[in-house]
Amino acid sequence: MPTRCVTVVIADRQPIVLHGWINLLGPNSGFRVVASCDDGPSCIDAIRSLVPDIAILDIAMPGASGLEILAIAGSEKIPTKLVLFTASSDEGELALAAAAGAYGIISKDVDVAVVVQSLRRIADGQRLLPSSFPNGVMPREPANIAREQNALNVLTDRERQIMRLVSEGLSNKEIGRRLNISDGTIKVHLHHIFQKLEVSNRTVLAALAIAQGELNG
Repeated sequence: MPTRCVTVVIADRQPIVLHGWINLLGPNSGFRVVASCDDGPSCIDAIRSLVPDIAILDIAMPGASGLEILAIAGSEKIPTKLVLFTASSDEGELALAAAAGAYGIISKDVDVAVVVQSLRRIADGQRLLPSSFPNGVMPREPANIAREQNALNVLTDRERQIMRLVSEGLSNKEIGRRLNISDGTIKVHLHHIFQKLEVSNRTVLAALAIAQGELNG
């Protein structure tokens, strides 16, 4: 029996999934569910106020997506280990999630026993990728770093520059003044950046910029 009870926040748009998590992580499991949420904003509030050991997120939730929650938690330096529980097999999307700060990515197709084992490993500080990757382990080795960087290598130098200024919290007008170009041109660049990276807002973009800076550092 585990010597330490791991606190968990769960978030999913489907009530039946939340119910399943509560049953799975019930008494004697070594885990304790401290909050269950069915939308992004309530999940963010729970993570901020409770700072659980682990938060398990659905990648698509009303109000704020899993990627947005990753971005917010990363920008606020919340120590909770964030885990995406997803049916997605899109490696580009998963690489973006890793770059945005996901500590683990668990497929909805895996067996219950594997899910519990994966959560224990994450609680012990081991980063995990889906089972399609060797051993399911996500250490920050060169191959994994390259995968995260490749998600951003589609950008031009100017687009990378704008992305980093967005991560500093600058508005379009402020970025335009800094680069001596119009804010209309900034909007065009941002539109192209969002399309290339398949993101829809500045929060996720900022998180990716911060992660890229850490990788290059």
